[in-house]
Order: sequence, then structure tokens, then C-alpha cells
Amino acid sequence: MVARAVKGCPPRFPPGPRAPAALQALRYAREPLGFLTDYRRRYGDVFSISFPYFGRLVYVADPALVKEVFTAPPGQIHAGEANAKMLGSALGQNSVLVLDEGAHIRQRRVLLPPFHGPRIERYAELMEEATLEDMEHWPRGEAFALHPHVQRITLTVIMRAVFGIEDRERRLRFERLLDAFSGRLGLIATLPPLRRDLGRWSPWRRFVHARAGLHRFIDEEIAARRARSDAGERDDVLSLLMGARHEDGSAMSDAELRDELVTILVAGHETTATGLAWAFERLLRSPRALAPLRESLAAGDEGYLEATVRETLRSRPVIIDVPRRLNAPLRLGAYEVPAGSYLMAAIAALHYREDLFPEPQRFLPERFLEAKPNTYSWIPFGGGVRRCVGAAFAEFEMRVVLRTILERAELCAPDPRPEKVRVRTTLVPAKGTLVTATLRG
Repeated sequence: MVARAVKGCPPRFPPGPRAPAALQALRYAREPLGFLTDYRRRYGDVFSISFPYFGRLVYVADPALVKEVFTAPPGQIHAGEANAKMLGSALGQNSVLVLDEGAHIRQRRVLLPPFHGPRIERYAELMEEATLEDMEHWPRGEAFALHPHVQRITLTVIMRAVFGIEDRERRLRFERLLDAFSGRLGLIATLPPLRRDLGRWSPWRRFVHARAGLHRFIDEEIAARRARSDAGERDDVLSLLMGARHEDGSAMSDAELRDELVTILVAGHETTATGLAWAFERLLRSPRALAPLRESLAAGDEGYLEATVRETLRSRPVIIDVPRRLNAPLRLGAYEVPAGSYLMAAIAALHYREDLFPEPQRFLPERFLEAKPNTYSWIPFGGGVRRCVGAAFAEFEMRVVLRTILERAELCAPDPRPEKVRVRTTLVPAKGTLVTATLRG
């Protein structure tokens, strides 16, 4: 066994850069993908980095070790506790992302069904409609940032497929509230010490105000749905969750519903939109991938489309790591990591290993044509029992939106140079994926 609990041994962190934590944070902000890849080459598959506020973080960039981490006993390694450190103030105490052990499994069981199998396929028409509706408002004859447009598309899908909101005025109000919430979240999530009320204009006070507005809106939707006589006949995710039952027969409380709906917004809206923005950014700079994708779509074959989505998430993962907090000491190869440490599965470093993905800097969807990606080498959605509940929904939505846009528009990049990666809540294209578009028909 590669990783195991250790008793009576002195803790020893893996090697890593000696630069101060502030300089490590600065390098992360400048080159979020490159710095983990570079450290893996310099220090090996297990290394450590000092980071402000969090101290020494231990990174794992080997599939076998990642498997050990993802399949470790839930009592030994806590993902929820690690997530709560960053996002607990945003998601709430009932979110599946911040729960551990039995509470996590209990909540996960009721969340999974609406996001898997044939249930997600019935949203295809809605996803296509949302895309076409937004395309009507694209600028003609001038360059524009595509990222905000795919953000509106994914938000429309969530409002209608998850919340079941059809009224235009409520959708506009929802969009304004979510924009205010998301705009405050990035700073608070990045710098937890800012979670102090220093007055009216402090980041924390403004975030709390935005969060309260979003919570009020969601509470209104839950109350309105409970009052409807046809709630059990509806197929939006909110209605399905209201009808779901835990193993003891109990229904989800209003607080549970609200926190899970906020989690879907945070984890499902921005991440899918960012993945779509990167898909177009990569395709427009990879003609040898764009041409066969168009040809396969014209022939009614979606194999290359599926591979394109997976290659996008490999080459431009939306997040660079997956955190865990150790409840007990853990041996990783030759290193003994003490309890209380943060253990990170290094998504970026794994996805750029040349032995796993030859020519990792190139955008090559065909690497995923013949076989499904390895569970512990390709991990944009995490893994194990903590794998993102909405992973299948996100991949499906990316395929529908990509297909719809490519079948109805000719896109080109005004600047042939790749867009840099910028750190926000997720890793986004620095210029928002600048494109010019010519619509067909």
C-alpha cells in the first residue's frame, strides 16, 4: 500500500520551494497551471508548498498516490473540512461539499439521481434553446468576449432546469443577485482573513449582504414550490429534490435545499461556463482539432465532440487542485505527513505529465477517442466518493452548447496567440475568449 496511517514517527514534509509563502501565492496568480507542473519536475511526484494562511500544503501528482488519497477511509481524510475552509461561508453548513463521512454520504445519495442517466438528457432541448436565445444578441462584425455569453447560457439552464423558473422578470432578478454574490465570492474565497466586518464597504460586509439577497430569493422559490399542487409532477431539479427521501424516509429541509441549490450555482454555473470558454479558446487555436470536430458533427457522430470536452478539461482544468485535510498522520511514499496537514491532488501537474499525456501542451482530442480517461490521471471533477455530483450534467451541457454554436456560427480568434490563464474563483481566459462570429441562416 502506497499511503498508510503512521504512528510514532516524526513528521517529515516532502521537498519543495523555499521561497516565502507570499511569493508562492504571487507565482500561483501569475501562472496557475505552470507552477505545479514545474514543481513536479523539480521535486518529484510528492512535494510541498508554503501558502499564506494555509501553511505547508502537500501536493500529490502520481495516479497511484492520488488513488490512495481518493479511496482513503473517510474518517482519516476529510474533504468537506478542507472545502469548508475556503467555501463554507458561501455554501452553507448543509452543502454536500462541506460535509464528511456519514453526513456526506447521506446527502450525496439524494443529490445524485437528478444529475445522472436519462434524466439529464431531457434537458438537451432546453440547453439548445438557451444557446440560440443568447446567440441572437451576439455582436455582428466586431470582436467580443464569449465567456460572459456562455455564462448567461449556463445560468439560464440552471434557472430553468434546476430551479424551474420561467418568468422573465424573476430570471432577471435572479441573475442580478447571482452576479452580486459571485462578484464578492472570489475575494472572500481567496483570502479568508478578509472575513471580518470592518464597516459598510468592507469585502465581508458586502459579501454578507449579497449572500442574504440570494438566500431570500431561493427561500421564496422553495416556499412557492411547496405551495404548488403540481410540484410532484414537475421535472426541474428543485422539485425532484423536494420529492426525494433520505434512507430514514425524511425529506430535505428548507435549509438543506437552499444550501444545495447554492452549491449547484457555485459549482455548476461558473465552472461549466469557464470550461466552455476554454473549449472555444483552444479550438480556435487548433485548426487540426476544429476541422475534424466540424466534420464529425456534420456526419452525426459525437465521439470527437466528447473527446474535445475531455481534452479541454485536461488542458485547461477549471481548478488546479483538490484539497483534503488529514485527521491522522499519513505516509506518502517516503514521506510522513502529520495530522492537520492539507493534502492536495495536483490536477494541473497530473494533466501535464508527458508519460500520461504525450505532448501535453498540444490540444489533441484524439487522445480520448479510443478509451475513456483514467480515473486517477484525468481528474477535473475530483474522484472517489467525492467526485463532483454534477460531472455528467456538466459534460453533457458542454457537448450540447458546443454543438449548437458550431453548427450555427463561424468563429475566429482576432489574436492567434493563446489567451493567458487568469485566477478568479476558477481559472478563466484572461481576455474572456475574444472571438468574432458570423452566424449562419
